[in-house]
Amino acid sequence: MNNKGAQALLKTDFLILKSALKNIDVSVSTTDISGVNDLNLPFKSVVSPFIDVPYETADLISKKKGYFRFSLRHKLLGVSCFFNMFIQILLSVISAFMVSIGLKAIYRNEVFERIKECDVVVSCSDENFKENASLFSLNFTWRFAWWSMLFSRTCDVLIAKFLGKKVVMFPNSIGPFQTWVGKVFSKLALGNFECILAREGVSFSVVKNLNVGAKIIRTSDSALLYAGLQGISKVIPSKNSIGVCLGLYSHVLDDGEVRKQISSYAKVLDEVIEKFDFNVVFLPHYINGFRYDDLETSQLVMDKMKNKDSISLVNVSSVDEFTKHLGGMNMVVSSKMHPAVIATSMCVPTFCIAYDQKQTGFFNDLELSECLVCVKDVCADNFRSKINYVWNNQEKIADQLNNKIPALKNITKDSIELVLKSMLQGAGD
Repeated sequence: MNNKGAQALLKTDFLILKSALKNIDVSVSTTDISGVNDLNLPFKSVVSPFIDVPYETADLISKKKGYFRFSLRHKLLGVSCFFNMFIQILLSVISAFMVSIGLKAIYRNEVFERIKECDVVVSCSDENFKENASLFSLNFTWRFAWWSMLFSRTCDVLIAKFLGKKVVMFPNSIGPFQTWVGKVFSKLALGNFECILAREGVSFSVVKNLNVGAKIIRTSDSALLYAGLQGISKVIPSKNSIGVCLGLYSHVLDDGEVRKQISSYAKVLDEVIEKFDFNVVFLPHYINGFRYDDLETSQLVMDKMKNKDSISLVNVSSVDEFTKHLGGMNMVVSSKMHPAVIATSMCVPTFCIAYDQKQTGFFNDLELSECLVCVKDVCADNFRSKINYVWNNQEKIADQLNNKIPALKNITKDSIELVLKSMLQGAGD
């Protein structure tokens, strides 16, 4: 929940569930129990997953002990957590058999109890089934991390199905799957869903090509509904402003490339401040306390800029506050998915630096591909060009958003509600 996009997705999914089905209880299985509890939503319970995701556990321990991410200690923690995952799998399998014959689970009984009593298991909106980001090649460390998450999610689905539950997927980006590991586990997991909601065209095609047998529905990102469902108002700045949500992908960039990218961002933002006379508001989205998170990235860019009087940083932990500030901007620049989704949902002209199909697919659905550039192609020239284009075409882009966003919202909400109601036919209250 240190990722505001994850907050928005979970809260939106919960609100849609409550809106569509009224008298229901919702429990959440998560690796971030304290973060979900901090959202203060009326969940029946918040419990651990069957199997921890190794890199998430390694991150949690490293943060407590002050280890750097990707340090040798962090990597050794990840390896030890990976081997511990197999012990958890064995305990989960034994427990699943015990629960199926009416006995109490010997391992993480609280999550088995929630699965046992439920009518439907939902895989939350996000990107839970993939192998890597699609627009650049990741190193082995990150592919290993995605494999372990895919493996954990697959176990969730298989256990739920073994216990006789219907499993549905809320809007996700799915794939790519480029290795035999990804293809085997993706088919095993996706083939056990009753229905899969894909939030953009590439993911829809990936699932279609896997021939998994599940019903597949094309939707959009559920966070499009967030601001409306929450009734969030905009915080309007005193001067024309652009919101900047920048992230660095240090796992694929060396230190020299990181410094070059920071300098490019700072140089161009200074230039456009002087050209257009607006303020730049940095809005960090993903703050995990490790090196080069969005907060540190924002601060590094600000330190390089000379127009100090025209820049500010808004650091909030709540996605509600984050959304209020995004909605009040004249324009948003984002290298992350959900600042762009939330901004466009409020019809704010947005320029996106894309690292994955989820972003390119979303902007293609908006018919705004000219407002997007691939992260591998980012340099001062095209960063400047895109900001100039969006700023100079604000009215045209806002009109396009006003035309496209309502339809995407309706498709997404209607699809989720239809799937839920069909899955619950004949089930008890």
